[in-house]
Amino acid sequence: MPPIIGIDLGTTNSLCAHLVEGVPRLIPNAVGEVLTPSVVGVTESGQVLVGAAAKELRVTQPDRCASCFKRFMGSNETLAIGGQSFTPIELSSLVLQSLRDDARHHLREMVTEAVITVPAYFNDNQRQATKLAGEMAGLLVRRIVNEPTAAALTYGFHDRNSEKRLLVIDLGGGTFDVTLMDVFEGTLEIVSTAGESFLGGEDFTDRLVATLLQKQGLQLESAELREPLRVARLRQQCETAKRQLTTKESVVITLPDDVGHLLPDAPTVRIDRTSYAKLVSPLVERLSQPVAKALRDGQCNPADIADVILVGGATRMPVVADFVREFLDKEPLCKFNPDEVVGLGAAVQAALIADDQAVEDLVMTDVCPFTLGIEVVKEFLGEIKPGYFVPIIHRNTTIPVSKEEPFQTVAPNQREVNVVVYQGEHRRVEKNFKIGELKVTGIPPGPAGKQFFVRFTYDINGILEVEAYLPESPKKFRTVLTQHAKSFDKQELEDAVRKLQSLKYYPREDLVNQRLLRYCERLVGEVSPFHRSELEAAIDTFEAAMSSGEREAVEFAHNGLLQILSTLGYEFRGDRE
Repeated sequence: MPPIIGIDLGTTNSLCAHLVEGVPRLIPNAVGEVLTPSVVGVTESGQVLVGAAAKELRVTQPDRCASCFKRFMGSNETLAIGGQSFTPIELSSLVLQSLRDDARHHLREMVTEAVITVPAYFNDNQRQATKLAGEMAGLLVRRIVNEPTAAALTYGFHDRNSEKRLLVIDLGGGTFDVTLMDVFEGTLEIVSTAGESFLGGEDFTDRLVATLLQKQGLQLESAELREPLRVARLRQQCETAKRQLTTKESVVITLPDDVGHLLPDAPTVRIDRTSYAKLVSPLVERLSQPVAKALRDGQCNPADIADVILVGGATRMPVVADFVREFLDKEPLCKFNPDEVVGLGAAVQAALIADDQAVEDLVMTDVCPFTLGIEVVKEFLGEIKPGYFVPIIHRNTTIPVSKEEPFQTVAPNQREVNVVVYQGEHRRVEKNFKIGELKVTGIPPGPAGKQFFVRFTYDINGILEVEAYLPESPKKFRTVLTQHAKSFDKQELEDAVRKLQSLKYYPREDLVNQRLLRYCERLVGEVSPFHRSELEAAIDTFEAAMSSGEREAVEFAHNGLLQILSTLGYEFRGDRE
C-alpha cells in the first residue's frame, strides 16, 4: 500500500514527513534539508525554481519570484512572476509537487496521498484552495488538518500517558493560531481554537525593514516599486538580524544601496533586543486577543493550563516567550523543533488514517474552528430586513456533531423557503462565507409563523449535511456540502454520509416524548394553581430541549419533568398514556 505522507505547507517554509518503524520522521529534499522555502521563481530561460534556489533568486531578481502566497489562498489575488501571472493555488501546487517528488525519491516508491496542514483559522475557501493545490500537484488529499492540532499530535504521540490541559501557541511565517486542548489516556481532545490569518514572522521582519527605510526617508510600499533590489537585499539582512537576535543581545545591519549592493563603506545600524522588542510591540500585542478568545471559548483560566507549547519558527523570538510569561504566567515549552513539529504531527495523522498499528491507541477529536449557520430575516418597526446570520453549529463545537434549530415562515401562505448556509462569525451574512443552499418546498398554506427545523450534521472530514423538515411532515429535504472535505468517490461519500446518520436524534419523533408532552399539557389544567407555573416551566424546558435536538439535554429535561410529576402525585407510563 503506498504511504500517506504528512505535509506542512507553510508561509515561509514547507516540509513533509512519514512514519518509519512507528516513529514520525522528516523527509529531506533534493539538497538534503528538511525545510523547503515556500518560494517559487521563474528564470529568464523559463525554468521554474522551487525552494532554496528560488529564495536566492528572490534577492537578486525579486520580480521573478513569489513568496508568502499562502496568505492569499482562497482569494482572487494573482502574483506576477517574470511577466507571467500565477494564482496562489498554482504556486502552492508547485511547492507541494516539489515535496511529493522529494518523498518519492527518498522513499523509493510512488507517493499519491497526503495529509496537508492549514492554520486553524483558515476559512472554508482557504481550505478548499489548499485541497485543490494538492490535487493539482497529483496528490489525493486525505484530510486537511489544523496546524496546532498536528503539533499537539506530535506531543501526544510521545507522551500518551499524560493527563493535562495544553495551550498551543503557533506563530508561523504568515499566520497565528492558538489552540486549547486536553490530553488524557492517549486521547487528544481539542477544546477551542482561535487565530489570525495575517500575523506571522514575516510581519516582524517587515516591521524592521519599514523602520530602516523610514530612517532613509523611504516608505516600504513605494520603495518596493521604485527600488526593489534595495528592499529585497534589506529584507534578507533584516531576516538574518531577526534570527540572530534570538541568541545575541545586539546585531549590526548593513544598509544596501539603491541597487541592492552592500558596499564596504555602506552605512550600518545597530539594533539590540530591547529596541527591537519596542519596535515590534504592536505586533506582540495582537497575540493577546486570539489567546484570550481561545481561553474564553474554552472557559479556561491560565492557572488551569499545565503547559504552553510553542510552535512555528517565529516563536523563537524572545518577545514571544516574554509575552507568554507575562500574559499567561507560564514558562513556555519547546521540547521539539518548532519548525518541524507540525510536519511530524501531520505524519501521525496520516498514520491514523492508514490505521497504522503504531498509533492504534491514539485518539484525536477536533472542533469546528468557525461558526456554521443560515441567513434569516428580522423585523424592525414592521419592516422585514434580510441578511442576518443565525448560528446552528457554533465555533469550537467538538466534531462530529449534529444540531438543529427551529425557524418560522415570514409571510402568509408561504409555500417554500430557501435555506442559505454561511460560515463565519459576523452578524450580517455579507461578511461571512456562503457555502451552499437548500430549497424547502410544499409548505402547507397558512398564516405566517409556520414552524420548520433546520439540522446541520458535520464531521471531521469536512462534510456538512444540511437537512430541513416540517414537524408534521415525514418528508425531509437535504443536501450534502463537501467544500473542504477529502476527495471522495461516490461510494466513499455515501458511506461517510451514512455514518453521519448515527449522530442524528429527532426527539419530537419519539412516541414516548410526544405522549409525555400531551400528558403534561392536559395536566396543566388539572393541577393546583399554586403548582401550575412549576409544571409549565418544566414543560417549556422539555420543549426547548427537544428543539435543540441534543440527546443529553432532552434526557435531562425528560427526567426533570418526570420528577415534577412525581412530586405532584402523578405517574407517567410512556407505553399507556
